[in-house]
Amino acid sequence: MQKAQDRRYDVLQSSSELGWSNLFAEVRSYGRGGGTHPADPETKIAILLDGSEGTSVCRIGGSWRLSEHIPGNVWVRPMGGKYDEGYTATATTIRVLNLHLTASVFTQLGDYYGLPAALARSVRYVCGEQDEVVNQIGLSVLSEMMTPTAAGRMFAETASLLLAARLLHAHWDAGSVRLPIERRHRLDERRLRRVFDYVEEHLADDIAVADLANVACLSIFYFTRAFSAAVGMPPHRYVSQRRLERAKTMIAAGVTSIAEMAFMCGFSSQSSFTRAFRRATGSTPAIYRREYGS
Repeated sequence: MQKAQDRRYDVLQSSSELGWSNLFAEVRSYGRGGGTHPADPETKIAILLDGSEGTSVCRIGGSWRLSEHIPGNVWVRPMGGKYDEGYTATATTIRVLNLHLTASVFTQLGDYYGLPAALARSVRYVCGEQDEVVNQIGLSVLSEMMTPTAAGRMFAETASLLLAARLLHAHWDAGSVRLPIERRHRLDERRLRRVFDYVEEHLADDIAVADLANVACLSIFYFTRAFSAAVGMPPHRYVSQRRLERAKTMIAAGVTSIAEMAFMCGFSSQSSFTRAFRRATGSTPAIYRREYGS
């Protein structure tokens, strides 16, 4: 993730301390300028968050492409790709969300569904196009990065798969990839109960979506969709909800300090636990303990 030559930018937010796998996210503010980006070992997605009216130009394979600065516009550079780019703007800065996907997330999809090798290198360049699916996933990643939750790692794992699947479906050089529907194994009551039991037993642990998919004997990608359809929320949100419910019980019982409770419920810090608790209940842990403590 090297800096473009002669480009001025500031890093405003980063996922580097969140322990995410397969996905790295960073919010940057860019000033006027341009530069050359070297080949990258990861697939890069850039989403324009906000900024001045203006245009961007990218040189890909010897030809220049022009795109308008419209919030939500998406740029994609495949793994190993490089191009020259620059932009002009009427104001000094724009804010961009950069998402980097490792090759392993494409390999996961390819291996399970029997797709061709080197999928990450087959994603086409995208220069300032609207893709509402990518944009919405990106905004969810941004929200998680700005306000981490107890299931943030699970969310990042799911988001990386969804982004890779979207790129293969809508931005693949050979057309599009339609992942087959797995009809042989559905998330029936027995499988769902095994997943619920596993979550309850490991609420204090670092649960991964892969762990839950293994319990259900399904692929990660299919499990995520099937669980969401069966429960009404994605796995990471369910785990986060269960951790907060346990926290409410522990707070009311007064069995431990709030700092220890944050760790026991899978939060990275007391501050992130407090923010998540307040969003869920409208109250801080300390106030909740005073009101409902025994």
